[in-house]
Amino acid sequence: MKSFRTELENPVVEQEIIELEKKIRQYLTGELHPDRFKSLRLARGIYGQRQKGVQMIRIKLPQGRLTTAQLKRIADISDEYATGNLHLTTRQDIQLHFVSLERTPELWTKLAMDDLTIREACGNTVRNITGSHLAGVDPNEPFDVTPYADAAFRYFLRNPVCQDMGRKFKIGFSSSEQDEAFAYIHDIGLIPRIQEKDGKLVKGFKVVVGGGLGAQPFTAKLAFEFLPAEDLLPYIEAVLRVFDRYGERTNRHKARMKYLIEKLGMEKFTELVQAEYKGLKAFHVPIEFHEQLEHLPERIEIPPYTISNTEKFQAWLITNVIPQKQTGYRGVYLKITNGNISSDTARKLADLVKSLAADQMRVTNNQGIFIRYVPEQALGYLFTRLDELGLAEPGFDSTADVTSCPGTDTCNLGISNSTGIARMLEQVILQEYPQLIYNKDIKIKISGCMNSCGQHGIATIGFHGASLKAGGKVLPALQVLLGGGPTGHGEGRLAEKITKVPSKRAPQALRLILNDYLKNAQPGETFNAYYDRQGKNYFYNLLKPLTDLTNLQPDDFIDWGQEVEYSTAVGVGECASVVVDLVYVLLNEAEEKLEIADQWLKDGNYGDAVYQAYTASVYAAKALLLDKEVNCNTHIGIINDFDQHFQAAEFDVAPSFASFVLQINQHEPKPDFAEAYLHQAHRFLQKARTYHQQRSIAVADAQETIPS
Repeated sequence: MKSFRTELENPVVEQEIIELEKKIRQYLTGELHPDRFKSLRLARGIYGQRQKGVQMIRIKLPQGRLTTAQLKRIADISDEYATGNLHLTTRQDIQLHFVSLERTPELWTKLAMDDLTIREACGNTVRNITGSHLAGVDPNEPFDVTPYADAAFRYFLRNPVCQDMGRKFKIGFSSSEQDEAFAYIHDIGLIPRIQEKDGKLVKGFKVVVGGGLGAQPFTAKLAFEFLPAEDLLPYIEAVLRVFDRYGERTNRHKARMKYLIEKLGMEKFTELVQAEYKGLKAFHVPIEFHEQLEHLPERIEIPPYTISNTEKFQAWLITNVIPQKQTGYRGVYLKITNGNISSDTARKLADLVKSLAADQMRVTNNQGIFIRYVPEQALGYLFTRLDELGLAEPGFDSTADVTSCPGTDTCNLGISNSTGIARMLEQVILQEYPQLIYNKDIKIKISGCMNSCGQHGIATIGFHGASLKAGGKVLPALQVLLGGGPTGHGEGRLAEKITKVPSKRAPQALRLILNDYLKNAQPGETFNAYYDRQGKNYFYNLLKPLTDLTNLQPDDFIDWGQEVEYSTAVGVGECASVVVDLVYVLLNEAEEKLEIADQWLKDGNYGDAVYQAYTASVYAAKALLLDKEVNCNTHIGIINDFDQHFQAAEFDVAPSFASFVLQINQHEPKPDFAEAYLHQAHRFLQKARTYHQQRSIAVADAQETIPS
């Protein structure tokens, strides 16, 4: 592997990149167990693809914020390391595909030159913190949530409380009660509010918890109607500590926080969260609010231009341009098919935006781009230039703007193609229902599997990948769902499953649904209101003729965008790290974590040092339990099981392991406690290693006495 050192200004990032290079080398030479390496690389945004030997790299863009320099940097990197394509995601990230594992340290180094990171973009971590793309320019916002979302991103990045949880954790900030960020499908969703207190106006948030999509979707539950902004980060940290300790770790299909809340109930969950506060680094974390100053061109020159298609321009003005709360400026949306934009187009877009508008764009949660601070007088010229780039198609976030994940193009979990059918359905709308480019009510969303990366679970009309059997063969199919979407105020509807149809019949299914609605809906009746009036069974019967498999054609056995017959080839999911039952690995990782804790203690970072020592102790305890073939699926289970199977006094943690390790929520993380806690954690690990070594020797001796 090429040795690559960086001159990055941030020594933490530099060390992480050097460590990644080291771990890759250890993995390739067989020194590092593949499962532990998988966990490490996922937490660094490196995700295995469907195609063997290449990786997807996920670049974390908090709130989708993206400067023109960053966009050009990513475009250049895609040309050098990937395919020359940038994929915008529904989590407001950018993904690059077909990257060689050995080149990922170099790639990360070049990203870091423009303050971009891949850290914790995948894995069992706090994922990219999403936010309304309108934040700061939204006429309906009580205040700009950008500084608060940014503070949350920085507070939890590399935070030991969320480095290796049982499952991923998602946070979303909306800018208003309209809930543009879909707060209701997040582990923690936030709606900004202002409340009067003691004659002063106080900024805060409505907080909802435990939402999520996937195969079993949940809408979030109310935690607070109003939580003061300075209490937000401590609350999130307390929630993460509970999730880390009580969350499922073996059955990843039941490991999201929504299942923990369902199991405990909101009352018990809240009680556990409150119990964590004493051990937090701070009870209140004031977040400095400052007006977000957009970098605008000092002088805007608009060359002569001619709008050749005035009808398209007028449609674009209606569907893709909105007024900002700042007088004289407009926000402009770019509709990006499948979320894919070429690196060449991205560079030209960056130059155009820098010359006319705010330097910072935002990736939207339907895979588009939002340009901010466009002067009203520049709209015509901007349209002509965007049209030259193929980026001026009207109908952003309309029925004709179909959301889709990559599906079987690159994802291990994809069951059927989502990108090809998305393009086909867009063509159906544009050619047969052109009036629907003005419809912002009906949203079509497609995922390649039930995991809902394409957001089908909250679609007005949704599809997710599936398969059907007919005549001894398997054919690609799509599950049809109807009736989802946000209702505002951090609440929303989940789409209901109607029926499965062969994938090649999806355009027919869409036509049946739209024709029925356009013919029978009452004036002004939204699709979801019409769906409620007619009922699920009505739509099942409407689509039932398409489920008949007695008249299949050869083309039905070929998925969209493919030339050969369909076959199911679902791989192992890479959404989270796996549980590795290797005693020596866990003991080594416990030691590594304690080394980090020691450094943090030395630096005066007492809260993080204590939590890291807690995690190290749990790892060591789990190692000894696994050595006795006792499997545990939660941190609290490990703690309780250790006391059942071992004598605490033998490990210097009398009266119990629980009494030692759970001191983290009984003491404030002050210097004396932190030093004593780390000292005890080191003694526990030392005793654990000694126990394991003695047990290994005893087992080896016993095996030698067994006749061959």
